[in-house]
Amino acid sequence: MPNVGILIFFAVLGAVICARSRVPGGAVVFALIGLAMFVSTPVGSGLPGAMSSFFSAVDHAATPMLTRDSGVQR
Repeated sequence: MPNVGILIFFAVLGAVICARSRVPGGAVVFALIGLAMFVSTPVGSGLPGAMSSFFSAVDHAATPMLTRDSGVQR
């Protein structure tokens, strides 16, 4: 798919147009289509792994605060 960049551009443009005309459902659909096409490209293939490691780091940082297991005795 050599023209996937053009399709992604039109998906983002469609999302912007739907968001400006206050059609949230259409904007979400266009954004999801653009994201799916981006992840299918070689450039975007690392996005799921990067998001996974980011959320894992946030989870590891937030868990001690949420469970009050910070290791500090009061």
